[in-house]
Amino acid sequence: MSNGLKIFVVVGVVALVLFFLITQPTQSADMVHRVLGWLKEGAEAIVTFFKALFA
Repeated sequence: MSNGLKIFVVVGVVALVLFFLITQPTQSADMVHRVLGWLKEGAEAIVTFFKALFA
């Protein structure tokens, strides 16, 4: 991928995220909260796996 295309894609993604943050702040915050919840559950599952593995 060329540098010009990478910059275009990054600017497009940033613009899209800013658009949703400005036009739908409540829904955006809810989505971020859900994603962080998924990451937390995944991290807890990995920790549980390693605890069981080495117990």
